[in-house]
Amino acid sequence: MKQFHLFKTTISKIELPEKFTFPFYYTPHPLAKIAVKEVQSHLESQTDFTHNFGLNTDATENAVGKMFGVLVVKNQDNQIGYLTAFSGKLEDESCPALFVSPVFDLRAKNSFYKKGEEEINIINAKLTALKSDETYLFLKRVVKRATRKIEEDLALQRKKMTISKKDRKLRKREAAKNLKVEAFEKLAQQLEQESFNDQFFYKELIVYYSQKVAESRKEFNAFEEQIAALKKARKNTSALLQKTLFEKFEFLNQQKETKALIDIFNNPTIKPPAGAGECAAPKLLQFAFKNDLTPLCMAEFWWGISPNSAIRKHKNFYPACQGRCKPILTHMLDGIDMDENLLIKEISKDKTLEIIYEDDVMLVVHKPAEFLSVPGKEITDAVYTRIKEKYPNATGPLIVHRLDMSTSGVLLLTKTKEANKHLQSQFIKRTIQKRYVALLNGNLTEDKGKITLPLRVDLDDRPKQLVCFEHGKNAETRWEVIERKNGKTRVYFYPITGRTHQLRVHAAHKDGLNTPIIGDDLYGKKHDRLHLHAEFIAFTHPTTNEKMSFRVPPAF
Repeated sequence: MKQFHLFKTTISKIELPEKFTFPFYYTPHPLAKIAVKEVQSHLESQTDFTHNFGLNTDATENAVGKMFGVLVVKNQDNQIGYLTAFSGKLEDESCPALFVSPVFDLRAKNSFYKKGEEEINIINAKLTALKSDETYLFLKRVVKRATRKIEEDLALQRKKMTISKKDRKLRKREAAKNLKVEAFEKLAQQLEQESFNDQFFYKELIVYYSQKVAESRKEFNAFEEQIAALKKARKNTSALLQKTLFEKFEFLNQQKETKALIDIFNNPTIKPPAGAGECAAPKLLQFAFKNDLTPLCMAEFWWGISPNSAIRKHKNFYPACQGRCKPILTHMLDGIDMDENLLIKEISKDKTLEIIYEDDVMLVVHKPAEFLSVPGKEITDAVYTRIKEKYPNATGPLIVHRLDMSTSGVLLLTKTKEANKHLQSQFIKRTIQKRYVALLNGNLTEDKGKITLPLRVDLDDRPKQLVCFEHGKNAETRWEVIERKNGKTRVYFYPITGRTHQLRVHAAHKDGLNTPIIGDDLYGKKHDRLHLHAEFIAFTHPTTNEKMSFRVPPAF
C-alpha cells in the first residue's frame, strides 16, 4: 500500500493518543506533528508534481497555496504509520503516489462526470460561436443603435408633450379670467383636441419606430432565442450532473456505513457547498476506512502563499472547516471516541467579572479573557447572564457593545433603556474613544498606520471573517507601535469601526499587518490566551453628560 507511510523518525517512545483528534479545534498530537514535518520535508524537495504555491518570490502570479493533511493510523499488523492528502486538486491535476486518492474521482476516464463536462463544453462551444457570429454582432449593433435613437426621440416627444400640457393649462387659466362662457368652452374643446392629437402622435411614433426596426429585431431575436435555448440546456445538464454527483459522492465511516453527499447535508433546498468532500480530512478518513486502517490522530496545515480573502500562514496548523467538512466528518467519525470539544466547554465558571464603576443607570466591568459577552448556543455563562442575575430589575437591554470571547478588557453595560439608547447613539456616531493593546508575533517595520480592509463572515467556516471588497462591510483600524522586544511588537489599536474580529483579521491578514496577535487560535497560533485587551474607553455619561474614561492595563 503505497499511501501508507512508516515513520522515518523514531516514534517508539511516543505514547499513542487515547482518543482521536477533535478536528474542529485541536492541538496536534506529537505523532501528527512528526508526520507533518516529514510531509513538509518532502514538499520542499519533491519533483512528483507541478504546482505553484507562491513560495518562489519570482513566480507569485497565479500562485495558489493549499491545505494538506496527515492521518496517523494503525494497520492490521499493528504498525503505526500515516496517510497524507491535499485539499482540492493540484495545478497539473495529478495525484502522486504519496497522497491518498480522492473520495470520488471526478475526472476518471469515461466517468459520468467527465462525459457531463464534455456535453457542457460542446454547449459552451456553440454558445461562443453564436455570440461571436458576425451577423449576430452586426444585428446587435443595429438594434442597439436603433433602440437608443428611438428612446431619445420618444423622450424628446414626451418632453414636448409636457411643455404643451403646461402651456394648455396656462392658456386655460388665463381664458377663464378673460373670456365669456361660450368662448371659454370653445377654447377648452380646442385644448382637449390638442391633447388628444399629442397622444395620438406619440402612439403613432411608437408604431412607426417598431415597424422600422422590426426586420432587424426579428433576425436578432432568432439568434437570442438560440442562445437562450443553449443556456437552458447547459443549466439543465449542469443541474443533472450535480445531482448525480451528490448522489454518487459517498462517504464511509468506521462501521463501513456509506452516506451520499446529498443525504449528509439532508436539505433539499440547500445544495452542498462547492468543494464539499474534496478537503484533505474526508479523503484521509475514506482511505483509512476502505483499507481497514484505524485512525489515531490527525492534523491539517497550510502550504504556500495566503489567499487574498482568508488568512492562511505557511506551515501553520488549521482545523477542519465548519461549512463543508463538519456535516461530512460528523458522519465519518460516528462511533469514534474523540477528544473533548473545547469550543463548547464551560471554561468561565472560575473567572471573576470585576465591576470597576457603578451608578444608578450604568456599569463598567473588566471582562476576563475566554469569557462571553452574551450567551452562546452551547455556553450560557456570560457577562449578560451574570449581570442580569445580579440586577434582575434592570429595565434596559444591559449590553451596549461586545468584546470577543477571547478578548479581555473594559466593557460598558446599562441598567435602563434610556441609558442604553444614549450610549448606543454615541457608538453609532463614533464619539466613544476606544483603545486596545495587542502583542503581535513579529516585528513591524513601520511605527503607525491605518488599515482599511472590508470584512464579511466566511459562510463556509463561521465565525471566521474574510476580507471581501465586493460584499464586505467597511472596516477601519488605526494602529501605532508601543514597543518592540524579543521578536514581538506591542501595539495600540484604535478601531474606527467595530466589525466582528476586526482587529484580529487586520493584524493577521497579508494586506494588513501580516503579523497575527499572539494566541489567536483562529488567524494565528494557539497560546495561553489571546493577547488582545480593551484597555481604555472614554464616553459621555448618559444622564449627567459628564466626560468619563476608564483604563485597565493588560495582564500580558
